[in-house]
Amino acid sequence: MKVLEVQAISKKFGAKQVLDQLTFSIAPGTIFGFVGANGAGKTTTMKMILGLEKIDTGAIYLNGQKVSYGDTATNQMVGYLPDVPAFYDYMTVREYLKLCAQITKIPKEKQDQQIEEMLELVGLSQEKKKIKGFSRGMKQRLGIAQALLNKPQFLICDEPTSALDPSGRTEFLDLLASLKGQVTILFSTHILSDVERIADEVGILHKGRLQVCGQLNALKEQYAQAKIALTFTNQVQATQFSEGWTLSEVTQKREQVAVSYHTSYDQAFQAVLTFLQQQKLNPIAINHLAPSLEQIYLEVTK
Repeated sequence: MKVLEVQAISKKFGAKQVLDQLTFSIAPGTIFGFVGANGAGKTTTMKMILGLEKIDTGAIYLNGQKVSYGDTATNQMVGYLPDVPAFYDYMTVREYLKLCAQITKIPKEKQDQQIEEMLELVGLSQEKKKIKGFSRGMKQRLGIAQALLNKPQFLICDEPTSALDPSGRTEFLDLLASLKGQVTILFSTHILSDVERIADEVGILHKGRLQVCGQLNALKEQYAQAKIALTFTNQVQATQFSEGWTLSEVTQKREQVAVSYHTSYDQAFQAVLTFLQQQKLNPIAINHLAPSLEQIYLEVTK
């Protein structure tokens, strides 16, 4: 059974079609990257999963149980982390999580143990100061502890890295990656490199429609082209290469050239070397550019 099943959901706000026949599912233990520009419909989708937004047509199921608007029963199996989580800043982490444990009706005899487990997981077990003294990255980690406190089967993260600095983002992504296989994660973001780093599967949402969905590696093979990048000492040499090369698609940006290929890398590399010798060109750098999620995104949303 899939943890999440989204079946042909559609939503309009007035005349605007926000979601159009959106369909996808997430298997247990998967990190699913839900990708799209701001305004693509990601947040509306997550509100529907949480029963906070009415569905015009279609249905959503969590572990086989239908999600109903205004009914929070299915949320007992869901943890949610917004982009900027809010806390009672005058509390310590243990005071705050104790309050959360009481609200979510975790049995009293289990509360302290689960709180300590979560604080250890997110690296905050030694923190004694008030939450108001926390960095943004520390608050995001506390948000994960809160979201996982009642041991949900499904975790929703809504743009969780958008407000973090590079080091905070790295720490947070490492934390999410460590949860792989333990909890199913819907990771919504417009930052493609974050998804590429930790996701097993990807769905690309564009103007309310799911353009593509599947295993990240399979999508790279299907949509993105591997390339060989060459850097020349000047633009004249780069132009000489790009104008003479006829074996595959080539693009040029000043002194840099990118050659697409559909054969093996070894065959393509040998063909490039042969052509360089024929043209008496000597690039200062040759690099292999692996297929990327950015290439896929640009291809399916153009």
